[in-house]
Amino acid sequence: MEIFHIGAECYPVAKVGGLADVLGSLPKYQNSENYQVRVVIPCYQNIFRLENEFECVHWGKIKLGNFNFPFSVLKETTNKLGFELYLIEIPELFDRPNIYNYEDDIERFLSFQIATLDWIIGRNSLPDIIHCHDHHTGLIPFMKKYCPKYHKLKNINTLITIHNGLYQGIFSFNKLYYLPEFDLIHIKEIERWNCINSLSAGIKCADEVTTVSPTYLKELNYSDNGLETLLQSVQFKSKGILNGIDTDVWDTNKDKMLDCNFTVENSAEGKYKNKEKLCLQFNMNPMLPLFSFIGRLYNEKGADLLPEIILTSLIKQKKQINILILGYGDPVIENQLLELKPIFKGNYNVYIGYNEELAHKTYASSDYILIPSRVEPCGLNQLYALRYGTIPIVHKTGGLKDTIVDFEENGNGICHQESTVSDVCCAINRALDLYKNKDKFTKIRKKGMHTDHSWKNISQEYLQLYNLIITRRYEN
Repeated sequence: MEIFHIGAECYPVAKVGGLADVLGSLPKYQNSENYQVRVVIPCYQNIFRLENEFECVHWGKIKLGNFNFPFSVLKETTNKLGFELYLIEIPELFDRPNIYNYEDDIERFLSFQIATLDWIIGRNSLPDIIHCHDHHTGLIPFMKKYCPKYHKLKNINTLITIHNGLYQGIFSFNKLYYLPEFDLIHIKEIERWNCINSLSAGIKCADEVTTVSPTYLKELNYSDNGLETLLQSVQFKSKGILNGIDTDVWDTNKDKMLDCNFTVENSAEGKYKNKEKLCLQFNMNPMLPLFSFIGRLYNEKGADLLPEIILTSLIKQKKQINILILGYGDPVIENQLLELKPIFKGNYNVYIGYNEELAHKTYASSDYILIPSRVEPCGLNQLYALRYGTIPIVHKTGGLKDTIVDFEENGNGICHQESTVSDVCCAINRALDLYKNKDKFTKIRKKGMHTDHSWKNISQEYLQLYNLIITRRYEN
């Protein structure tokens, strides 16, 4: 079986969030003698593109309305990621350092989808499954189904995974002419709220819809920014599959980014050695419990709560705890966090930006990780934290609810019911009480480290789903 994963991000090629981690690891675990897995993303002008070898396997020209753009398909020559990686190079649209947040993002990702399909229909063989990820590829199931240009792909099976339903790729009908020609009788397949909605189109036209956790699928059915009724109508072809993590990358015993490697057996000693180094870097006392936050600084992640959480906790606990924030995002939140540095010097610090190595060091050093997300489709931070012996403090939503059970219920973390300052601060107080009970704290830490959240088993769920989709098509 030949499988194409198509998305906007793939670690370590290009990363903003969890989507990159999924596309950088799930395909590796699916790749085998029976499954040929290929990943396709845009070609960004970044370090990975400059430092690795590629060969051009296809070139052509796409038409986007009245515009014509040349494109090339570049294949990474060494398969160093554990699967075949292809980059769609469109110089006028993607020769930029960032992945998102350009005024012409609609044109960029629509051109990416068209170029990808143009390449696929020109290949000697067609894939069995096209697995689309998020709205950036949501129009692929529609185009392959209804655009005569792609008639050759009509019987190819498609699946779309919703990593985050907040972002839907909505644009005006005045850009309808960007799409390849199709019979307007099918326009209802891409229309929602008198606009073109890319994610909605993918949900309607794909053979199967998945979300990145079972609870997130349930939540989307009653709260998804206007897509609730649509998702309710496609329950027959929907499934929630929890994300996994790449245990080759996230391995405390082999992680080259850590100052000190460790195992479950010597985790207390190993984590403290890492903690000493990190605290020295950020001017904090390693003898105190370390709470961290790692992620994007946006309201959906609960990051707007952090300044008040820091103020309340550090004042109430009389500076007997440390808090470290790693992230970037909303400039207002960034500035609020930076303004607190001189006030709580020695107990609090913040790093604004993205730094993969520092993130690994922080997971290995922290005692607790704060995840107060208002919305969390799956969440990988809590899985990385468990793997690295850091106890998650989470809001019970989405994938956080599926993976973290409160320690008072014989679980692996600390849960709070609401994403509010008072609930998080209450959870921090409970964490400090637990920290004082060293035997219980160590037991919960080791329990988390023993939990298996690898892609090894989860990838099989997707392979079974692919086979089900193909069988269903043959039966129909």
